[in-house]
Amino acid sequence: MAKVAIIGAGSIVFCQTLILDILGTPGLEDTEFALMAPSTTRTSQIEAFVNRVIAENKLRAKVWITTDRREALKGAKYVISTFQVGGVRAFEADYKLPLKHGVDQCIGDTMGPGGIFRALRSIPVTVDLVNDIKELCPDALVLNYVNPMAMICWALGTTGVQFVGLCHGVQTTLDLIAGYVGVPKTEIDYLCAGINHMGWFLKIEHRGEDLYPLLRARFELPEYYVNEKVRGEAFRHFGYFMTESTGHLSEYLPYFRKNQKALGLYCDEPGFGGETGAYYNWCKYVAEKYDGQQILAGQQTTLPLRSVEYGSYIIEAMETGRTFKLNGNVINNGMISNLPADCCAEYLIYVDRTGLHKTFVGALPSQCAALNMTNVNVQRLTVEAALTGDTEKIVQACALDPLTSAVLTLKEIRDMAADMLEAEREWLPQFAGKVIRPTPTIVIPKDVKPARAPIDPALAIYARFGALGQ
Repeated sequence: MAKVAIIGAGSIVFCQTLILDILGTPGLEDTEFALMAPSTTRTSQIEAFVNRVIAENKLRAKVWITTDRREALKGAKYVISTFQVGGVRAFEADYKLPLKHGVDQCIGDTMGPGGIFRALRSIPVTVDLVNDIKELCPDALVLNYVNPMAMICWALGTTGVQFVGLCHGVQTTLDLIAGYVGVPKTEIDYLCAGINHMGWFLKIEHRGEDLYPLLRARFELPEYYVNEKVRGEAFRHFGYFMTESTGHLSEYLPYFRKNQKALGLYCDEPGFGGETGAYYNWCKYVAEKYDGQQILAGQQTTLPLRSVEYGSYIIEAMETGRTFKLNGNVINNGMISNLPADCCAEYLIYVDRTGLHKTFVGALPSQCAALNMTNVNVQRLTVEAALTGDTEKIVQACALDPLTSAVLTLKEIRDMAADMLEAEREWLPQFAGKVIRPTPTIVIPKDVKPARAPIDPALAIYARFGALGQ
């Protein structure tokens, strides 16, 4: 009986999905689940539901709940990380404060000021979790679902534990591609690589035939383009289809949310198609609607088909030896040769009884790697800020963020970061007692003359005329 510890198990629907996936997998029917959350308000609902599933399907599995993380981890073979530090209240600051300063986010959990501060809250908790894992279950595999995925996994990569970050962007995008080209997704051969939420479908083939010409032609038709304006524009101008939707992708690039004209052209779909604050508004609605309710009380206990989430397939491969391939988030280690070796990259991994096996991708098309790097630079500075407590790194991460830098000056970015740090201090212990240094506004009188340092006359000529002065 393999023990699975789910840390942050209070997300009722997602936790239910992961557990049902595992229980419905041949060979995993005797799994032990330890569900940990800061309170048992929600995990008690999951425990009761799972016990009904176990009894009515005559399984040998076991489930129990705790508020003690160390108790949950003790002897675990798999650790599934799904926590969210600060909940909806912290998310409100992630969304509303940047908007007050002029940064319009749709999702705000991966890039932008919202993604940066979500990482600053989550990385210290992740490191604490890893310290417990090293003591209590040092051989465990960490399956990370915490966002922002790339930043959390980058931090995990500094700890020495076994881990893989899991997202469903590749699977769901493949569903879309299959529909757009009219080919069942099971018949599509593909290669996808890049970073989380900005992976590139480098090859899309059906029985040896390249599907890209058809996909490109379809995206020049209004009925296809209208579904994914931002992803469609990125596809048209950079040449490859990407793994993230309009709402997400509009935040990772500087072109689509920088002013009202751009928002009106590309982000006019309601909800996650680009609407301002769509994800925050949805999370707030769900939290208020289901607060205190018994969500799982009347649900059917018949085991459903497995979801698209990778977690159960990885555990199945390691427990049974049935090989599984996935796009996972791991430290690059040179597998994508034109991305930094120490960054978190997302590419093809094989899993079997002996563990995770990375595959060599080589170089991405140069324009794809360049766009990835605009996000990787922000991820690096954010991870450094989270691990060191350096407040200047917060400012610098925000300043390099593609969306933020498209709409704010450096001083405005610093002021925004300072406001966010003050608002979220209770979840940011690594910055205790620290502030973001303000910069004064310098008023220049009309009659001021520029101060000039002494300069060699020859250098002055070169400085003025450049090569013409030679």
